[in-house]
Amino acid sequence: MTARTLSKRGDLAEAASVVVIAAAFVVPWLSQNPMVYSLANQMLIAITAAFSVYIMLRMNLMTFAVPTFMAIGGYTVAILGLRHGVTDVLLLGLASFVVPALFALPLGALVLRLTGVYFVLVTFVLTEITQLLLFETPGWTGGSNGLVGMPAVTLFGLELADNRAVLQVTIGLALAGAIVTAAVTRTLRQHFAAIEENELLAQSLGLVVWHYKAFGFAIAAGVSGLAGFALVNMLLTAHPTSFSALSSVNYIAYAIIGGKSSMLGPVVGGALLIWAGDVFALRGEYSQFLFGFLIVVVVLVAREGVVGTIHRLGVRVFSPPSPSRSSTVASSPTLSVPNAMEPLQ
Repeated sequence: MTARTLSKRGDLAEAASVVVIAAAFVVPWLSQNPMVYSLANQMLIAITAAFSVYIMLRMNLMTFAVPTFMAIGGYTVAILGLRHGVTDVLLLGLASFVVPALFALPLGALVLRLTGVYFVLVTFVLTEITQLLLFETPGWTGGSNGLVGMPAVTLFGLELADNRAVLQVTIGLALAGAIVTAAVTRTLRQHFAAIEENELLAQSLGLVVWHYKAFGFAIAAGVSGLAGFALVNMLLTAHPTSFSALSSVNYIAYAIIGGKSSMLGPVVGGALLIWAGDVFALRGEYSQFLFGFLIVVVVLVAREGVVGTIHRLGVRVFSPPSPSRSSTVASSPTLSVPNAMEPLQ
């Protein structure tokens, strides 16, 4: 498969992901069921968080730090709303993206020097420390009580308080996360591919790997912050237990099981696993056990995930059969090689 084909396939997947999330705007007009709204909110928040994992996987880095940046984005929104009276959804959305991204820049200078299991362990410990700080700083975060009673967000002075409006805010934040993710992965596709394939070789060929990894890390943190805003806005409270380190297992599962090679992977994985968890009433440690088991199965059996496997099977079924070797040889014209003893005509 050529680089041009891969680029075209990536462009189509990114466009399809944005279109699918934008199409969710019809859900509030098709149903009045609060359970449907709740399920759609959970799916969109999961997909947005999985986009952050997807960006990091494009650089061959698996991160457990998504809940950390979700907490930074969510608590930023809660503090601005409760203590400073900021309720404009556009300003809050911008803050929930920018603050985690800025926090990620100096943090990246420390953790991005690590790779493999060391990076995974450090990001996991970082999320544990973040949750501990949320519990132990009641003056800022409310401690074990969290920040309760957030005011409803507004848009041009219009209060967005009912279930339909909350879902529309979640869709808007997910759409913003999808657009940012698509723009970054499309612009830096070749750079991320080089880093994922062989970081040392890319660096030896002149690619400033550190710049691209730091930029990708900051963008992934900002996208996580958008998911944190959506979660806090749905719950109307910011609580440390909403940002546990174990929840990062779910976000990683959405990206890997859906397919880490395509932006459609987090969309399909997030929607599918949230739906399955709702249907089979999987909660708490049971869902994380199942998702961990599915990650192992996907890595061993179908490393391309759901989206990649479907694409591969579709190509195999619908592509025209290649001509056999015997028919190719039989149909090829024979070349007449002159005998060295024969006189030239």
